[in-house]
Amino acid sequence: MRCPFCGSVDTQVKDSRPAEDHVAIRRRRFCPSCSGRFTTYERVQLRDLVVVKTSGRREDFDRDKLERSIRIAAQKRPVEPERLDQMISGIVRRLESLGDTDIPSKMIGEIVMEALARIDTVAYVRFASVYKNFQAADDFDKFVSELRPTAPAEPTTE
Repeated sequence: MRCPFCGSVDTQVKDSRPAEDHVAIRRRRFCPSCSGRFTTYERVQLRDLVVVKTSGRREDFDRDKLERSIRIAAQKRPVEPERLDQMISGIVRRLESLGDTDIPSKMIGEIVMEALARIDTVAYVRFASVYKNFQAADDFDKFVSELRPTAPAEPTTE
């Protein structure tokens, strides 16, 4: 593994342990050249996924991009980072197990929203506002009103 500080390829693993609910291996590394310390994660990748954008453009699936967008949506919310790690790993496993390497971006967005809705409503609304490209406050109001359960009708006494 190349040192991110000095570029040396002679780095040493000092500690390895399971991470993300045993889905990844966390390795603490040390660079003897510059004495730098850094962490790497090793994950199983079942297949190379390609995201098909709504414009038809194709790009390689980027787990880090998915993770950044989810963490931004959940920022300052009472959600444990480990819970988000588990959710992200679950989403990636689900995408890899679909059987197809070409995944529409719309499907990824729907899967993420479904997962966030189970964890935190505010994070779900934040993600949806970007995913669905809300343009005005009315868009938020309409979306949030769809989340609220409707009150049962008052019984009439006639």
